[in-house]
Amino acid sequence: MSSMLFSPVTLGPLQLPNRIAIAPMCQYSAVDGLPTDWHMIHLGGLALSGAGLLIIEATAVTPEGRISPDDLGLWSDAHQEALKPIIAAIRRHSPIKVAVQLAHAGRKASSEVPWEGGANIPPGQPRGWQTVAPSSLPHAEGETVPLALDREGLQRIRDGFVQAARRAHALGLDGIELHGAHGYLLHQFLSPLSNTREDDYGGSLENRMRFPLEVFDAVRAAVPEEMAVGMRISATDWVEGGWEIEQSVRFARELQARGCDFMHVSSGGLSPLQKIPVAPGYQVEFAQRIKAETGMPTVGVGLITEAQQAEDILQQGQADVIGLARAMLYDPRWPWHAAAQLGDQVFAPPQYWRSQPREYKELFGSTRLGQR
Repeated sequence: MSSMLFSPVTLGPLQLPNRIAIAPMCQYSAVDGLPTDWHMIHLGGLALSGAGLLIIEATAVTPEGRISPDDLGLWSDAHQEALKPIIAAIRRHSPIKVAVQLAHAGRKASSEVPWEGGANIPPGQPRGWQTVAPSSLPHAEGETVPLALDREGLQRIRDGFVQAARRAHALGLDGIELHGAHGYLLHQFLSPLSNTREDDYGGSLENRMRFPLEVFDAVRAAVPEEMAVGMRISATDWVEGGWEIEQSVRFARELQARGCDFMHVSSGGLSPLQKIPVAPGYQVEFAQRIKAETGMPTVGVGLITEAQQAEDILQQGQADVIGLARAMLYDPRWPWHAAAQLGDQVFAPPQYWRSQPREYKELFGSTRLGQR
């Protein structure tokens, strides 16, 4: 029998040949938001992995929305043009579907890259800038106090998401994932720990959901129905009194009613006070809950590293798609190895067919090689 991991799945209008998604992974290797040679090498390599979906890293919709000064952006036509040859190269050599994660970092912006420590860069320092957020609450004690967004600021950021979405469609991408997780701006609006506003965007759950839902509505309306639009969320802050799974289910239902095609379910990232019980598959139960309560396709993620582990999650109905990030960096041929272990088949470019092990004669499907 064929495995579920290598069976097709549909995320709204997006049809995937298998259920392996490469989750967004920031590379901190852009210049003024523009992709570099690193992105061609990195994304090109992942595109040959055999996964069904590649989601491009968190891509800022405004300059101040970058996590670090070296983050990728899509806030201008120049950024769109710079991404064109990378997308074209992927299309020439791989059938993988490609989406992009559109993001705004809010109060977690203006940070050093991880290998330089990842610390907050104050606005008066070189490469630093003034951050914005729902409320004037820093991410951690001693860090930059963000400016609370007024209505004009909210409109500017909402418009930034819309324009970036239109550029993503113009690039011929297959989907958009809105970043509402990991303590970034949309998540900051959702959590009562970071949102203490007293207007229509703060207080009650309905009010805290308002801006993220407005962004979703605006993006959904900006691109054709044949382009999938989903949302990544943190299902819980892992902090008492913060955002948690019950609120996440309510939010997911609101998104479903608005035409959301999938939910990518993660957790944490909002507060340094978080206490995360890290273990293999530790976030999968949240994807399972949202899938069960809404019927929406979910992407499960979080220390999923083994092929049988991924297969079991799918067989048990806990998620519809398996999201892999660090596991893919460590083993860029993870889908090949998973297909071999599960007795299934996977895409490989013809240039690599000769690598097929003798004991897996059908791993890459029907192949034919001749040589003089």
